[in-house]
Amino acid sequence: MANSTTTVLDVDWAVDWLRRSAAVVAENRMALIELDRAIGDGDHGENMDRGFSAIVEKLDSEPPATPGAAFKLAAMTLMSKVGGAAGPLYGTAFLRAATAVGDVPELDSAAVAAALAAARDGVVARGKAEVGDKTMIDAWTPAVDAAAEAAAAGSRPAAVLSAAATAAEAGAASTDPLVAHKGRASYLGERAIGHRDPGAVSSALILRAAALAAGADA
Repeated sequence: MANSTTTVLDVDWAVDWLRRSAAVVAENRMALIELDRAIGDGDHGENMDRGFSAIVEKLDSEPPATPGAAFKLAAMTLMSKVGGAAGPLYGTAFLRAATAVGDVPELDSAAVAAALAAARDGVVARGKAEVGDKTMIDAWTPAVDAAAEAAAAGSRPAAVLSAAATAAEAGAASTDPLVAHKGRASYLGERAIGHRDPGAVSSALILRAAALAAGADA
């Protein structure tokens, strides 16, 4: 695990992030299922758990050499193992992040922020959602903005990721009063009001896992 004073993050951080993501998704599997059952088809928690469990299996058998390779492994696994919207959306996010960082062995704060931005842009390209549509973008966009601001201010990677995670958590909470404009939840109209978007919640969980892997305080 990295620590809060680390100025660059390597493949050990990326692998730890993915493993922590798998653990937190498994821990929150039923909560994500319940959230999705209220406004979707109820499979988000199951799909995410299956996908990230498969990532851990791949990490054990095919350990990556760089952060970008870890992100690509995650992307390919999610796209092949996860059904519904989550697989393509998260898979695209990790694939765009992999492309953004390339094959460098270490990521500084600017590279971390750029990877998050590329991931968010991939989700937007795939899902065509905007802030306010009651989707995972409501977590990702504030996270990207917070990360960019922290990186520009000279913060270390752990602080950049912590800022992103905190913004994502607030963004997920902000979906409660929204009417959905994308996905199955959009069919509910005002009946979706009062329910939190499961994709925004899982995004916040995964971004917090990234911060913890970097050594940020919980």
